[in-house]
Amino acid sequence: MMGPAHSLSGAAAWLGVGAAAGAAGYPMPWPVLVCGALICAGAALAPDLDHKSATISRAFGPLSRMVCDVVDTLSHAVYKATKMRGDSNRSGGHRTLTHTWLWAVLVGGGMSLLAVQGGRWAVLGILFVHMVLAIEGLLWRAARVSSDILVWLLGATMAWILAGILDQPGNGAGWLFTEPGQEYLWLGLPIVLGALVHDIGDALTVSGCPVLWPIPIGRKRWYPVGPPQAMRFRAGSWVELKILMPAFMLLGGIGALGALGYV
Repeated sequence: MMGPAHSLSGAAAWLGVGAAAGAAGYPMPWPVLVCGALICAGAALAPDLDHKSATISRAFGPLSRMVCDVVDTLSHAVYKATKMRGDSNRSGGHRTLTHTWLWAVLVGGGMSLLAVQGGRWAVLGILFVHMVLAIEGLLWRAARVSSDILVWLLGATMAWILAGILDQPGNGAGWLFTEPGQEYLWLGLPIVLGALVHDIGDALTVSGCPVLWPIPIGRKRWYPVGPPQAMRFRAGSWVELKILMPAFMLLGGIGALGALGYV
């Protein structure tokens, strides 16, 4: 999938989680619903850190391009070190390490730990990165014609406002994890979800996605999970633009209404 579809699917997924959480007796305060949807939209771009021409590679200028180079090299090295006889030879690391459930869990868990241990500035940093990515994904047309500095300023402003709202009593800093010292532990959840939704989206395309690594399937450790070939589509095709993206918007709207108690 392309960046905008990934971000839309991430936002829709978190709004759906909000509806499910409410039905299960753990309703999200509206700041958690909004903030989580934006974080998930941004996190749904992050697995493409292994792709030098992806949306995320442009999001933070030279810094993100450098990180993408490092992650691509690391991913390729891990692929070569762990591949089995059935896995093909590759010249790069795209759709390998960062497109797995293990990567999603490790990154999300790391962000939760950082938020809990690092305090307000860590939370602001996590929010800033994901707000910028959400802008790049959801408002991609405007972001492409705007300067990077304007996008960063908007992301920083959104992060500052949302952090201030979440800090207020009852607005969600302690949602789901209610023990003292567990404030913002939930921040890792939309990050995990965004990465997994990205992987599922890529699994629907012609190349599939090795989301189950390192679990071997047959003679492959990097088995490209996906539906039958007849049900797959090419990234950026009319299926993605005309069917999936409108469907994500519709499902996201239904999820938001459910989470807010209107459905």
